[in-house]
Amino acid sequence: MTRREAYLTLNLISGIGPVRVRRLLEAFGSPEAALRARRGALARVEGFGPEMAQRVADWEAHIDLSRELRRIREVGAQVLTAEDAGYPATLREVFDPPLVLYVWGRLEARDDRGIAVVGSRRATHYGVQCARRLGFQLAQSGVTVLSGLALGIDASAHEGAVAARGRTVGVLGSGLGKFWPPANKALADRIADGHGAVVTEFPVDYNPDKQSFPLRNRIVAGWSQAVVCVEAPARSGALITVNQAADYGRPIYAVPGPIDRPTSEGCHRLIQNGARLVMAAADILDDLGWLIPPEADGGGEEARGGAGVALAGDEHRLFEVLGHDERAFDDLVAASGLAAAAVTVALMKLELKGLVRQRPGRHYRRAG
Repeated sequence: MTRREAYLTLNLISGIGPVRVRRLLEAFGSPEAALRARRGALARVEGFGPEMAQRVADWEAHIDLSRELRRIREVGAQVLTAEDAGYPATLREVFDPPLVLYVWGRLEARDDRGIAVVGSRRATHYGVQCARRLGFQLAQSGVTVLSGLALGIDASAHEGAVAARGRTVGVLGSGLGKFWPPANKALADRIADGHGAVVTEFPVDYNPDKQSFPLRNRIVAGWSQAVVCVEAPARSGALITVNQAADYGRPIYAVPGPIDRPTSEGCHRLIQNGARLVMAAADILDDLGWLIPPEADGGGEEARGGAGVALAGDEHRLFEVLGHDERAFDDLVAASGLAAAAVTVALMKLELKGLVRQRPGRHYRRAG
């Protein structure tokens, strides 16, 4: 058994967790030695009673490591442990880092320079637009956008990063073989195909549950250099990530919204309690002291005014097809002859340049 396989095995044992594994390593020196230890010796480790000690001592009776290794190959993933150079440095430093990370796609050293964008699954049109804009600007600035690949704000932030041809990492609350939510599988495919990675600490065929999502949130919080909450009601799972990030000492940012909407109450409370107000990626990067290229600010005055902006390729085609009338998304796909995904990316770029505005019901018109 290799060292990585030993960590995988410990990760497969129900209820053990990273804190208990750290105590095993302190007691036995290595994951392989811990798996060879006798029940009596295991029971003397802090946090281990007879039941947990028995579970570890008898791991071969209920853990099918060969099957897990086969499933990892089948889904096209690789596995990193905290001892590997490719494991995120920021995540390794937290109190309870994942024993292993299943990685679909590719991680790079620059992904340590990551900012989490989080918010409600039931996002409004305003929240979706803000998340896409921030995701685009951050990724265009060379920052990796981290989020949980959930519906709503998470997905919108990832989409913005992909549209900018930047880096983004989606952290799942399920195994790669039980992808959740299924509606975002196509987005995950795009992320893994050259725009970053989809990662999880859960075994390949692990079904999501109520406990797995808070665990996922701690990875997002621990990996990030800072967290920005885009839109969240007073009671939102996104605020769990924010609180965990605060516990890890990460700076917290929040996007303000309409004061009469419950969907913005969580962000407003964060601002009241000291979170920094954010209107664009530049606000975050300036506060952190990170450099931001001028083009990442969504376009200069020329772009906002719509005069003299050079457009090429799909953006030019969509802008011409749009004309001066409001048109539905499906009409634009049909009239342009472009794939729906290409139309989505081009429209997002036109919106960020201030040339196009999205209307309710996925209708679009020229700005101004």
